[in-house]
Amino acid sequence: MDRTPGEGGLAGSARGASRTSDGLVSRSRELEAVSFGAITDADDAESTVQWAAPDGLEIAGRGVAARITASGPNRFDRIQRQARRTFAALDHDGPAVARPRAFGGFSFHDGHDPKSGPPWTGFDAAAFVIPRVLVTRSGTDTWLTVVANEADAADRLLADWDERLTERPAMRPTGSRPGVDSTRRTTSPEEWTAQVEAALERIDDGRLTKVVLAQALSVALAEPIDVAATLERLRRQYPNCYRFLFGDGTGTFFGAPPERLVSKRGDRVETEALAGSISRGETPEADDELADRMRNSEKVQHEHDLVAEAIREQLEPLASDFVVHDRTIRRLATIQHLQTPIEATLERDRHVLDLVEALHPTPAVGGVPPEAALETIRETETFDRGWYAAPVGWFDAAGDGEFAVGIRSGIATGETVTLFAGNGIVADSDPTEEWDEVQLKYRPILDELRNR
Repeated sequence: MDRTPGEGGLAGSARGASRTSDGLVSRSRELEAVSFGAITDADDAESTVQWAAPDGLEIAGRGVAARITASGPNRFDRIQRQARRTFAALDHDGPAVARPRAFGGFSFHDGHDPKSGPPWTGFDAAAFVIPRVLVTRSGTDTWLTVVANEADAADRLLADWDERLTERPAMRPTGSRPGVDSTRRTTSPEEWTAQVEAALERIDDGRLTKVVLAQALSVALAEPIDVAATLERLRRQYPNCYRFLFGDGTGTFFGAPPERLVSKRGDRVETEALAGSISRGETPEADDELADRMRNSEKVQHEHDLVAEAIREQLEPLASDFVVHDRTIRRLATIQHLQTPIEATLERDRHVLDLVEALHPTPAVGGVPPEAALETIRETETFDRGWYAAPVGWFDAAGDGEFAVGIRSGIATGETVTLFAGNGIVADSDPTEEWDEVQLKYRPILDELRNR
């Protein structure tokens, strides 16, 4: 996402315009069924966002009414303070479901530099956008929302986009796969073995209990990628996963993560432990056999317990009345995971970013203890994680919102897509088995890039 000088603020286009002291005006109108394609198929460098949750909420946005950026260790607080001022100056005339929201995310490491080079050039350590045009679909209702600097402009923009959207087909085409010319790994099998063995030494001497090591895969495409169409194919293949897209013309970060980081509605908090994975079987019986093997694995159970317990410890200063649900199997198209849903009640009014900061990084993408794991990741990995495995999502004026963990993801720049995947390393991890599991996690997106 583009970097705006200073701490961020109001803008009239994706590249940033002069600030206004008059606040923002939002207008909404209910629509018939429309395609999100008219919003995300930008023909210029305008910012585009897309968000979809397993509960059915889908949102697509285009343009920038306001942009907020921050960096450094206090980036969560800085984003929250800037957003509070921006939303306080925003007048929304429409139903709650169609309200303006801020969409974006954070880098995995707080020291991320948007000038560090590709593929993450332009992506700040924290960046959120309130889109100028939004289409929100919830249940059977679809709403168009626009945000402008004054009421007349908002009314004109609303009428213009209503006409544009009704002229487009209601169904979003899935498009053709771009095809893969070649792939290049940042980590060879030999380097991976050395990295895992070095992590195991730290675990043996007590510095670590668990660390998640990741790899990157650079994919050279035969043709330019249509990211929104790729996301639509992922929707059909992985309907129960989140889907996100953040792009501004220089790069587009997208993915279909299975893991919710946190959701906040009023004082209610929902999160989950998702750790431990195994492949799918060719038959239901083989599926069950593999799931039983995962359930009965001491290594997987240990890894999962670390994640569930750490989430509870991270939330305990903020919440109470924890409900830890029964452990289940989360089955996706190519992989299955152990999952434990967790609910809690906030002790007092909190912003969702307070919870995001408390939980990031979860042991499912970082490790235990967190600081030692982060140090190991920095010293071991040979690529920039950028926004991979970091919080991505949205929040509103009330501080409610929802965030997923940016895994099963990639960043598209030109005719290259860089994919990311990682795996948890614990005391009895085997480098070869961990390597095979990482390759499995590339498949959701890689399969949608290859010609079949």
